[in-house]
Amino acid sequence: MSELIKLRDELREFAAERDWDQFHSPKNLASALAVEAAELLEPFQWLTEDQSRSLDEKRRAAVADELADVQIYLIRLADKLDIDLLQAVRAKMVRNAEKYPVESFKGSARKYSDT
Repeated sequence: MSELIKLRDELREFAAERDWDQFHSPKNLASALAVEAAELLEPFQWLTEDQSRSLDEKRRAAVADELADVQIYLIRLADKLDIDLLQAVRAKMVRNAEKYPVESFKGSARKYSDT
């Protein structure tokens, strides 16, 4: 069993023990995911690009907490919609490789539609 499946099952149990499934609709989980993703920006606010690459321990811990929150809600949302996250990521990587071939996009930040 993959670590992702184990974590999904632990999150299912955690929510079930607290009777939170009643609140964990796909809409609510997507909203919570968006909020947590926005909170991930806070430790980086006002930092330079270089400072964002070398966080102090306090900021690094804050980022780790927010990343965990994002991951939790992402896994719960995928679970509620019966989406295999690993399969979805792999399929998206294939589509991205087609949209962004190395020979055309290496070192470039432009979007595929800007070509």
